[in-house]
Amino acid sequence: MARKKDKPLPPLEWLQPRMRLMHGISLALLAALAVLLVVWNQIFADLHGARTWVISGIELFPLLLVAPGMLLGSARVHAWACFVMNLYFIKGILAWIDPARAWLGMAETLLSVALFTSALLYVRWRYQYERQLAGETPASSL
Repeated sequence: MARKKDKPLPPLEWLQPRMRLMHGISLALLAALAVLLVVWNQIFADLHGARTWVISGIELFPLLLVAPGMLLGSARVHAWACFVMNLYFIKGILAWIDPARAWLGMAETLLSVALFTSALLYVRWRYQYERQLAGETPASSL
């Protein structure tokens, strides 16, 4: 069986600004999603007598689990955040169906997709950066 040819890595100068940008965007989107959930539950949601801080805490718990690692720039935690975003994506789609919560659903869905994408790009470029630092050859020198 023929071996697949390894794809060359981009140079460090190309990777560094993109990694920094995606890390910053991921953190901003994480904060925006948390603010959206808190504002919705505290001001707009009709929780039928449930305690708003309990509901907010339950919805924020997955975000709080990944937040410390994302702040530190861990590629592994960013990858796990992609899995966590699936929960918010599903919740957003379900809210989008309900006319009373359509704008919340749209915002939550768009924020979760954007956070998923930025975290995924950060993971990709971070691992390419680490491979470069480990001594693999960049694309420009091949």
